[in-house]
Amino acid sequence: MTTIDDTDRRILLALTENPRATIVALAETLGLSRNTVQARVQSLEASDALQGYDRRFHAVSLGYPLTVFMATHVDQSKLDDAVEQLRAIPEVVQAHGLSGQADILVRCVCVDAEDLYRVSKLVLACEGVVRTETWLSMGELIPFRLAPVLERDLGR
Repeated sequence: MTTIDDTDRRILLALTENPRATIVALAETLGLSRNTVQARVQSLEASDALQGYDRRFHAVSLGYPLTVFMATHVDQSKLDDAVEQLRAIPEVVQAHGLSGQADILVRCVCVDAEDLYRVSKLVLACEGVVRTETWLSMGELIPFRLAPVLERDLGR
C-alpha cells in the first residue's frame, strides 16, 4: 500500500477537475516541475492509486440503460473459480467481496430486461455460484468520488 502525500493529493484533485490535462498543464497549474508531476503520476499509476480511465464512461450513453446489483452467494471452496468466471462476463463491470450473508456484490450493465435475464443465467452458471438476489438501480444518486476525502486529507 502506497502512502500519498499532499503533492500527490493535489495532482489527483487536479486530474479530477481536468482528467485530460497534460503533464505540462498539471505542472503549470500546480506550480510544480514537469519532471516532478510526471514522476508522481507514474508512481500513482504503478501503485494503483490512479487507476484506469474507463470509470468515467457512462453506461447509458454506451447503450446499457440498466444497472443491476446482484448479491451473489458462492460455495466458499469455489470462490476463486467463480470470480474468474464472473470476470469473463463482459456485462459484469465491477465486483466486491463481502462480509455478511452474500459473498460477492456484482454490478452489471444490461440493455433491457431480456438482456438482464441472459446475464443472470450467465452469473448463475458460474462454477460455485449458488444463488443471486438482484436489484435494479433506479439511478445513481452519488457518483463514485474520492475528491472529498482528498480535500479533507490535504495538510494532514
